[in-house]
Amino acid sequence: MNVHEYQAKALLREYGVAVPPGRLATTPAEAEEAFRELDAPLAVLKAQVHAGGRGKAGGIKLAKSGAEAKKLASELLGMRLRTHQTGPEGKLVRKLYLEAGCDIARELYLGIVLDRAAERLAVIASAEGGVEIEEVAGRSPEKILTVHLDPGLGLMPYQVRRVGYALGLDAEGVRRLEPFLGGLHRLFLEKDASLAEINPLVVTRQGELLALDCKLGFDDGALFRHPEIRELRDPEEEDPREREAKELGFSYVGLDGNIGCLVNGAGLAMATLDMIQVCGGKPANFLDVGGGADKERITGAFKLILRDPKVEAILVNIFGGIVRCDLIAEGVVAAAQELGVSVPLVVRLQGTNAEQGRELLAASGLDLVPADTLREAGEKAVAAAAQKNAEA
Repeated sequence: MNVHEYQAKALLREYGVAVPPGRLATTPAEAEEAFRELDAPLAVLKAQVHAGGRGKAGGIKLAKSGAEAKKLASELLGMRLRTHQTGPEGKLVRKLYLEAGCDIARELYLGIVLDRAAERLAVIASAEGGVEIEEVAGRSPEKILTVHLDPGLGLMPYQVRRVGYALGLDAEGVRRLEPFLGGLHRLFLEKDASLAEINPLVVTRQGELLALDCKLGFDDGALFRHPEIRELRDPEEEDPREREAKELGFSYVGLDGNIGCLVNGAGLAMATLDMIQVCGGKPANFLDVGGGADKERITGAFKLILRDPKVEAILVNIFGGIVRCDLIAEGVVAAAQELGVSVPLVVRLQGTNAEQGRELLAASGLDLVPADTLREAGEKAVAAAAQKNAEA
């Protein structure tokens, strides 16, 4: 789960990580009042959307007076911001964060992520901040320092010094970095974060370290331990399909292909996506309906898949372990009849009561394409999508 910048910075303050003063505004009048409350000669108005690249897209403006802040807020609020992370549809700006300007001397990058390959947290630092870290990694990988933290020891003072020297900080800067990075590390651990990114981390001309921008992401599977984080969720920023899937208890991720996938089990779902790619197609989604699939859940899953206008075929791939294949077949038939599915439907059933399930599908009168193996299912789904596309 991601949070807005203003929410992330409130959490940073709790952990002693230095951030500039800021105020939230949802109307032009509130923006004008926020400027006055900041009592600074310059304020930065930042569109609050879950996407990077806001500055390049026109989502960050500078105001030197309350009247100017009000005018700029009227232009930003309600606009649809399009960045490289939002896609062509963009994101609607509903909130602004006004932050006091600061005298920037240098811009750096600092982050903490979980390195799954190393099975440890990794502190990532670069003396080049304010740009996409991926660009720096591709262009000059030697400019990025990665420090892995021992899970038993945590962040050690010598590691803080190593990061500070890599960032080009002087002795006083390294001293300031210790509570800054230490607070970020504690926040990451105590709140079960999955990403903590400060970009840019700025050094002011007065020698201060400030988190000028911050991105925090949290482990969905740990939110039950953190109701205070769960309350920060903004459903308006989520993909409507992914939001509905959460409410139904599914795992769903929208992709950019044309073959919808309905699968039970995350591992089988990943294998299904891979097989579609191997067969020359592109999956439209990852969808794991879980082990308790019934008619209502199958119908809900079909509705999610069919909401994507790019879908030209659907592949149902079920392994009956906990769930019986005949019950899945009943759900598929009922959902297809209720929704009037008009795209080709490829169905593979294996496991408990698979034969009974296939018989139910064959007797349904629906135009279904059966498949026995995973490869056969992938090949038939790709062929069906191609034929549907050719007919269109």
